[in-house]
Amino acid sequence: MKLLLDTCAFLWIVGQPARVPAHVVAIYASPENDVYLSAASAWEIAIKHAAGKLGLAKAPDRFVSAERTAHGIAPLAIDEESALHVTRLPSLHRDPFDRMLVSQAIVHGMTILTPDPLIAQYPARTLW
Repeated sequence: MKLLLDTCAFLWIVGQPARVPAHVVAIYASPENDVYLSAASAWEIAIKHAAGKLGLAKAPDRFVSAERTAHGIAPLAIDEESALHVTRLPSLHRDPFDRMLVSQAIVHGMTILTPDPLIAQYPARTLW
């Protein structure tokens, strides 16, 4: 399975693993699954850090890549098809980063790991 972490899931996995339910850890850690972090999440982390809403041990440009690599998470670029697919989504969630993640999951046949119930309302596969 191809798993796409939402931003919150990534931050909890790398910094607050006790907040991640055991069944999610088992899915995320399974060698049968490929795990990805979208550039949209990296962008969201950078914006929230710059606004003082997210404290990190190091600058976002070092934090994201270091933690992604340390946890065996592959990067996922934002592609044109996913960006344009956002226009086809219902207006259930106003967060542009989450909407991009949903679009990427749909376009690339991925399952989103997320604790966000609003994301689960979209026509994308979600787990948590």
